Parts: sequence; structure tokens; C-alpha cells
Amino acid sequence: MSDAAVRDERFMRRALALAARGRGCVEPNPMVGCVIVRGGRIIGEGWHRRFGGPHAEVDALRRCTASPRGATAYVTLEPCRHFGKTPPCTDALIAAGVARVVAAGRDPGRESGGGATVLRRAGVRTEIGLLGDAAAALNAPFYKLARERRPWVILKWAQSLDGKIATRTGDSKWISDEAARAHAHRTRGRVDAILIGIETARRDDPILTCRSGRPRRVATRVVLDTRLRLPPTSRLVRSARDVPTWIFCGPRPSVVVRRRLEALGCRVTPVPVARGWLALGAVLDALGRESCTNLLVEGGGRVLGSFLDEGLADEVQVYIAPRLIGGVAAPGALGGHGPARLGEAARFVAPPIMRRLGDGWVVTGRLDRR
Repeated sequence: MSDAAVRDERFMRRALALAARGRGCVEPNPMVGCVIVRGGRIIGEGWHRRFGGPHAEVDALRRCTASPRGATAYVTLEPCRHFGKTPPCTDALIAAGVARVVAAGRDPGRESGGGATVLRRAGVRTEIGLLGDAAAALNAPFYKLARERRPWVILKWAQSLDGKIATRTGDSKWISDEAARAHAHRTRGRVDAILIGIETARRDDPILTCRSGRPRRVATRVVLDTRLRLPPTSRLVRSARDVPTWIFCGPRPSVVVRRRLEALGCRVTPVPVARGWLALGAVLDALGRESCTNLLVEGGGRVLGSFLDEGLADEVQVYIAPRLIGGVAAPGALGGHGPARLGEAARFVAPPIMRRLGDGWVVTGRLDRR
């Protein structure tokens, strides 16, 4: 690899690190970082800090310590070419006199994409593809929403070392320790929606809010409730005017019950039923239409297993506690049907990452949906 290529990669890695700072702040927009270099020295850095705020390129240009004329801009996504909540980044780069743009990946948007063509027509040397795989992995939820109009689905649960999520009597508080629960709450604080099934809602009466640190966004609580059995006295319903609460039910709900829940602040949406269970694809489609980028599925076991059965899960986040529960009647983490053959079991794109957390471990990994 030439010295120039090594420098290009180093600056792009810095741009990727900057982009990651926008996690949980910019959705449904992508996380983008930008580094502006002139004479082999960084003169400006920026990233997309909040939804509706300046894009990374503009942020970096404003923070330049020297003139960017003749400089190279390393950006993790092709600069946008359209007027949205902010003006086109292509215009800002051209006006600043940037001579070269190196982008990691293309913008898949119909209106925003195509910035490379605009830059080249203006005489700006433009290259796309450097560290493209890393940029695509960073913004996988953004790309999925843009291409499939569905959110990125994260399956999350806490279990014992032998894979149980509760005892045979249903006791599950608490399998994980405080460190794991705080980590899980921080995840809640960066996603757009949190989903559970009606059995979990009725049994645990959860509030499903982030109660650790300062959440970057307030997630919509989503309940799968085929026959609208969620009690009006539940904490989810009682707090629906303060925190968005969306209930998906079967195609012919009770008009009286639906109106009562809606009067209390809940949003109720009927979807088709397939094999006695709500059509999860229809639920994801509805969430996608609302620009939901990241969906955290918290259970119970049937819900988690069903997402896996239907190939709708993108990622897992599993908290493992150093204890053994045992018992044939104690539930496992994943219900549903499961595969008939081991060769049909869900696989990961790359080996999952396991790290120590409190007294236990957290395992994260991206699933191969192919």
C-alpha cells in the first residue's frame, strides 16, 4: 500500500470514529463524519450531531482552522445534493474550494444521492469506496430503512448461563445484575421503538423507558396485542400521554376497547393475523412508514422466537448471568417454532462479540438474514 493510500485510510478511520458520535442522535438520518485535510494536516473535523442540524461536511467546514481551498474532504457518506432540512453539502464543499472528496459509501436516497456526480461536474475530484464495508456496518440501520422501509431489529434478552429467562414459576427479577440493566437502559435510550408481547406486558407491567443516564431519544413503546387485552390500568396505558404507546392488534378489534385505549392516549393499529399470530412483517412496515430506524425487541420468548423464525431479526444483544436455573418447565429465551434441522439455525455475519459486564457478560452480534 502506498504512503498516500495509508494516509487516506487513516483519515477515513478518523471520520468513521467521528461519525459514531452521532449514534442515537440523528436517526432516521445516517451517522456521518468528515475530516478536512490540507498539506497532510487536519484543518477541520465535524460530524452530524443531531437530527435537523448541520451535516458533517458543513460542521467540519465551519470548524476549519485554515482555508479549505484546495483541501481534501474525507466523509463517510457521499455528500448530499438536495435541499432538505439543510442545504446541499455538495454546494458547501464546492463553494469552499475543496479540491478532492473521498467518500466511504454512496447515499442510497432518491433525492439526496448522486452527490458525487454533482461534485465531479464542478471539477472536484471525487472517489467513493474507501473503507466502504466499515461505513456500511456503521450505518446498517439507515441503509435498511432506505432500501426496505423497515427498521433494524435488535433482539434483546437476559438469561442464565444455561439459557433460561425465568424459573419454572415465572420468576425473572432479576436474572441480570445492575450493570447489565444499566447497559440495557442505555440501549433503550438510543433506539426509536421498544417492542414486547401482551403476555410480557400483562405479567411484568413494565414502563419500557430509559432510566439510566441521559437518553438521546424517547422510544415509542410497542405492544403486540391481538385481542386488545392490555389493561387500561397498566403503566404503559397510564403513561401513554407522556410517552408514545403503539398497540398492534388483530384485524377486527373491539370498537369499545379500541376507543377506550385511544382516549387514554394509545395509538391502536390493526394488522393481519397469520397462523394465529400478528403478521410481524406488517408491524415492521408500519414502523418503517414512521421512519423508525432501530427497533429493540425485549420479549417474551414467543415474540423473540417469532422474529427469528421469520428471518426478521438483524442483531442480538444477550445478557448472560453467572447462575444456573435448570428445570424442564423453566422457559428458554427463544420460543416460536425453531428450525427443523441444525443447518437451518440462524447464523451470524461474523463471530459475536462477548465481553465482561458486571458479574456476567454481554454478547452482541449481527445475524445473517440471507
